[in-house]
Amino acid sequence: HVQLVESGGGSVQTGGSLRLSCTASLNPDSTYCLGWFHQAPGKEREAVASIYSGGRGTYYADSVKGRFTMSRDNDWRTVYLQMNGLTPEDTAMYYCAANPGSWSECQARWLRGERDYWGQGTQVTVST
Repeated sequence: HVQLVESGGGSVQTGGSLRLSCTASLNPDSTYCLGWFHQAPGKEREAVASIYSGGRGTYYADSVKGRFTMSRDNDWRTVYLQMNGLTPEDTAMYYCAANPGSWSECQARWLRGERDYWGQGTQVTVST
C-alpha cells in the first residue's frame, strides 16, 4: 500500500526559499513517477515536478525550471522539492503524488493531471 506524507510548507516572502519533503512508502517491486502537484484556490491542479524511480526521467513545469529542484534519498524513502526564488504565483497547496508504471506511461498520466496516490498536502504561501 503506497503512502505519501508531505512536510515543510510555510510562509515566506518573495524571493525566499522552502524545502518540501515527502516520506514515501512504495512497493519495491514497482517503478513510479514520484513528485509534486500544486493547486491554488480557483485554479486547476498543475504538475510541478517529477522524477522516475526506475531511471533518469525528470520533469519540471516551465514555470519552475531553474528555481525548483527535486532530489531523493538513495533508498527512495524521502523525496524533496527545493524551491528557490519563490513568488506569490507559487502560492498553493502542494501535494506529493505517485503513479506506477514505465516513465512514458506514468509521465503521460502525470501531465494529464492523473495521480494514483497522493498525500494530504502542505501549504506554501508567498507574500510580497
